[in-house]
Amino acid sequence: MTLNRRQTLQLGSVALAALHPLATRAQASAPRVVASFSLLADMAQELAPVGVQVTALVGPNADAHVYEPSPADGKRLAQADLVLINGLGFEGWIERMVKVSGYRGTVAVASQGIRARTGGHHDTDPHAWQDLTLARRYATNISAAFTQRWPAQRDEIARRGADYLARIDGLDKQVREWLGAVPRAQRRVITSHDAFNYFGAAYGVDFLAPQGWNTHSEPSAAAVARLIRQIKKDGVRAIFIENISDPRLVERIAREGGVRIGGTLYSDALSKPDGPAPTYLRLIEHNARSLAAALQA
Repeated sequence: MTLNRRQTLQLGSVALAALHPLATRAQASAPRVVASFSLLADMAQELAPVGVQVTALVGPNADAHVYEPSPADGKRLAQADLVLINGLGFEGWIERMVKVSGYRGTVAVASQGIRARTGGHHDTDPHAWQDLTLARRYATNISAAFTQRWPAQRDEIARRGADYLARIDGLDKQVREWLGAVPRAQRRVITSHDAFNYFGAAYGVDFLAPQGWNTHSEPSAAAVARLIRQIKKDGVRAIFIENISDPRLVERIAREGGVRIGGTLYSDALSKPDGPAPTYLRLIEHNARSLAAALQA
């Protein structure tokens, strides 16, 4: 695995700490950002000034919808210099957790200012990061929170932010090219839960799912039957497993609907470092490539 500069620095600091107790104490006293889940933690890692430690409450391949805080997580939150959340109702547990932990600092909302998508019952869809143009707002909001917290490092934060925005824009162009090569009528996909509406609206893909915007409850038999009928009626070309979901339901729908499984999509969590989606930008790239390949087949 190729390490980027920040990962190399982190590994180096760990090795140094093992040899020098003073380094261990310095690392323990470093500024700390606690992000609610792995995608936000990765964005924060890209944008934070050097020396700031970033951790996630909900890690890779873990489902934030069903997260249950532990005492150790509460302690991490209490010791944070800044807490970063998605907002839009994604972390239904965060308000109580902040209160119980005793944290008194700023809770920065990465989605601040984004006009959320809503459903038939006016429920808010929190998965705005799936649209790269909205990810620009995430990056801008996170950088602003860091600048407010560490004003002496505003120039470094600004440089890192400009570089990250440029990479977001470059990937957005690539995603549009990859999916633009697929005829619009073929861009119909089924996923485990309804996490890709922002992606679909941005890049012209119709997503169907047996579960709604969270994974708390199992879909009804009637909902699954309707989805299977829709697969056959509309000619859905591919169905995808999600990294945070049990694959058995998707496998059943694929079998009964006569549609092939196109692979795994990453919705609410990164993969492990050695997986195909270890960073936010790699996650979007992996999803877009996988979709384009499956829909063209």
